[in-house]
Amino acid sequence: MSTDPADLTARLVRCPSVTPEEGGAISLLEEALAAAGFDCIRADRGEVSNLIARWGDKGHARTFGFNGHTDVVPVGDPADWSAEPFGAELRDGWMYGRGTTDMKSGVAAFVAAAIDFVTETPPEGAILITVTGDEEGDAADGTRAILDRMAAEGEAMTVCLVGEPTCPETFGDMIKIGRRGSMSAHIVASGVQGHTAYPHRAKNPVPAMARLADRLASHTLDEGSEHFDPSTLAVTTIDTGNPATNVIPAACRMTVNLRFNDLHSSEALTRWMKSEAARVTEETGIEFAMTVRVSGESFLTPPGELSALIANAVQAETGVTPELSTSGGTSDARFIRAHCPVVEFGLVGQTMHQVDERVEVAQIGQLKSVYSRILKDWFA
Repeated sequence: MSTDPADLTARLVRCPSVTPEEGGAISLLEEALAAAGFDCIRADRGEVSNLIARWGDKGHARTFGFNGHTDVVPVGDPADWSAEPFGAELRDGWMYGRGTTDMKSGVAAFVAAAIDFVTETPPEGAILITVTGDEEGDAADGTRAILDRMAAEGEAMTVCLVGEPTCPETFGDMIKIGRRGSMSAHIVASGVQGHTAYPHRAKNPVPAMARLADRLASHTLDEGSEHFDPSTLAVTTIDTGNPATNVIPAACRMTVNLRFNDLHSSEALTRWMKSEAARVTEETGIEFAMTVRVSGESFLTPPGELSALIANAVQAETGVTPELSTSGGTSDARFIRAHCPVVEFGLVGQTMHQVDERVEVAQIGQLKSVYSRILKDWFA
C-alpha cells in the first residue's frame, strides 16, 4: 500500500514543533520509518531532537541521503490566521498550517518516497534519512549534531538531497546547488558622554559610526561570480539607546549583515571591516569593537552528475526545466557540504514563515513522485 505524503504532512503539521520543541514530529517519523525496516537512531543534543534512519548496510558505497527539518518558526498572533496554525485544515485544494511549506511537506514526501521504494524495489545500496528539530533556530544542535553522531557511528552519505522549498514561482522551476555565506557583525563605537551645549568636552561616537556605516554600505564587494549574484552588506540597525536631546551619548551600536559569494570568506570580510573601522578611528579618534557571528560560508556543488540527475527527474515529473541557482538564504546544506555533495529541491516557498502558510496538496504528491524517480534513477 502506497504511503500518502499528504496525510503524513497533515500529521506532522498537527505536531506543534516550534524550535526547539519536538512536538511529537520526530517521534512520528521514527515510528513510521522503523515500521518500514529502517534502523533508527536518535541523535538528540541539548534541547533538540534529531533522527537518523538507515535502510541497508551501514557504510555502503552507494548511500543516498535525505535531509530536512520538522521544527517551525512561531505562528505569531493566531488571531491573524484564517485557519488553526497547527490544524492542517484543507480548503480548496490547499493545506493550511505552520510548516506546511517549510518544510514538513518536503520531509513527508521524501520519507514516503523512501518507504515505498525500499518496500517495493529494495535497492542494492542504502538510504539514510536525517531529520532535525533545530534548523529554524541557532542550528547548533541540529544537523551539526546529526553529522557528529554519524561520524561516531560510522555512518556516511554518498550524496544528499535537502528537501527545502526551493521553487520561487512554479513547482519545478529551481534547484539549489549552493548558497551564499551569511555573517553578521555587531559593532560598538565608544566615545565620551557630554552636554550638547559643550560638545568640545565630549567625544560623540554617532558621526563616527555614521561614517563607518557609509564606508561599509557604499563599498562594492564584487560584481558576482559564475554561479553567484553579487555579495551584499546591509546595515540593519544603528542605535544609541539615548532618549535625551541634550546629551551626547557615550556609545553607539550598529549591526550589519553580509550575504557573500564564493569570492570571499568570512575571515577575509572580517579583516576588511576591521580595517575600515581602523581608518575611521584614525580620522575621528573614536574606538570600535567588533563581534562577528558566522552562520555559514559560501559553498557550491558544481553542476554535474547529481544536479543533472535531479533536474532530469524534475523535468520528467513536472515538464518544467529547473534553473540551477544559489539564491536565497541559508539552509542546513551549509553543514552537509563538508560531508558529501549536496543539492536542494522542494516545493514553492512563497508562503513560508507567513500567516496562513499553506501548500497545494496535489504538489505534495508530485514532490514524492520526483523523489521516487530520483531514487530509482540513482540506484539504477
